Amino acid sequence: MRCPLLLDEMFSGVIAEELRAKGHDALAVVVDPVLISVPDDQILDHAATTGRALVTANIKDFVPLDPRYRAASQTHAGLILVSTKTFPQDRTYTAAITSALSLFLDQPTHLQPGQVVFLSRR
Repeated sequence: MRCPLLLDEMFSGVIAEELRAKGHDALAVVVDPVLISVPDDQILDHAATTGRALVTANIKDFVPLDPRYRAASQTHAGLILVSTKTFPQDRTYTAAITSALSLFLDQPTHLQPGQVVFLSRR
């Protein structure tokens, strides 16, 4: 398990379940009552504290948090950004995100602490 994940609240808990079934360490905000409706900076802090890369489609709110971490000499465990242009929110959305994350996690290269990447569709 190279890269434990925390899926932001716009993602279904089903995605985390399916990733775990494939052998990946994934948790979803939507199934943790303590994390539901928590502000974005606190979600990223929680992910960083627990060593989990944060997966989010909320690009406009999370990308500005990355330089704040760097300015404060802090490191998060990584941000995996999901573009709605790459992954349209249609009936294939959950399966497409699950498949892309699984492929990403199966790659031999590791997500580095503090790294920000866009999830690609393969």
